[in-house]
Amino acid sequence: MAFTAKDVQALREKTGCGMMDCKKALTETNGDMDAAVDFLREKGLASQAKKASRVAAEGTVCAVCENGVGVVVELNAETDFVANGDDFKALALKVAKIIIAQNPADVDALLKCTENGQTVEEMVQELFLKIRENIKIRRFVRYEGNVVNYVHAGGKIGVLVKFDGEVDANNADFITMGKNVAMQIAAMNPAYLDRDSVPAEVIEKEKEILIAQMKEDPKMANKPDAVLGKIVEGKIAKYYKENCLVEQQFVMNGDITVGKYVADTAKELGADIKLSAFVRMEKGEGIEKRVDDFAAEVASMVK
Repeated sequence: MAFTAKDVQALREKTGCGMMDCKKALTETNGDMDAAVDFLREKGLASQAKKASRVAAEGTVCAVCENGVGVVVELNAETDFVANGDDFKALALKVAKIIIAQNPADVDALLKCTENGQTVEEMVQELFLKIRENIKIRRFVRYEGNVVNYVHAGGKIGVLVKFDGEVDANNADFITMGKNVAMQIAAMNPAYLDRDSVPAEVIEKEKEILIAQMKEDPKMANKPDAVLGKIVEGKIAKYYKENCLVEQQFVMNGDITVGKYVADTAKELGADIKLSAFVRMEKGEGIEKRVDDFAAEVASMVK
């Protein structure tokens, strides 16, 4: 039985599956719509597509370094029960290693990457068929060079830190330093690497807020502009110390900054090492979780 583009569209609307999956289903079933729906259900694609709109705010963050390449990737699921499972964590690690080896440009390109004849998208679908939860590869970052990774709380937070300079990346003291800096990032969540990384408009906005606050303060309202300017400069300096990694107080030694710690370690190693980049990912950050009112849901069902 032949089928048309309208049939493909109708099947898409009926199941929520992608165009190519619907076309394949109609081809396999000779254009029989009901059989095509059954085909997709058997493959698990229909239910997966329907669940794709469900919020996946749990999951894990995997950070891996191999052969001078570091990757941090966030894989999301709907529940922490699934996210803590061995199969889910194994998929996250496998995806991270594929990113290391194949260097995809973005998540869409990653889903098309293949290993042993299977695409990453098919790997995700395969796990869905097993656990029946929405699974999404949300984001990843890949660095090349002297990179150190750190994972906090079993996958709640993942960090990559990159250093410039001539150094043996396998040196134990270098790795220890990198881990310590990564733990600082995980704990203190700096917004920027250094002062040069802070956009000028961010500082201007901070100044505007500080000046407005002082004008509202009766103790500050009558002070000369020059005095207010000095106060603003002091508060901006504090902003840098709180938000720039190299200026933050080092959590393992409050007498020095992170930048000083790196410089001291570089001197001990006899190498010129500088922090050049970092990324911190926390699972589910920025995703609005759905709050279910089960009492209301049950009440609505019995009306």
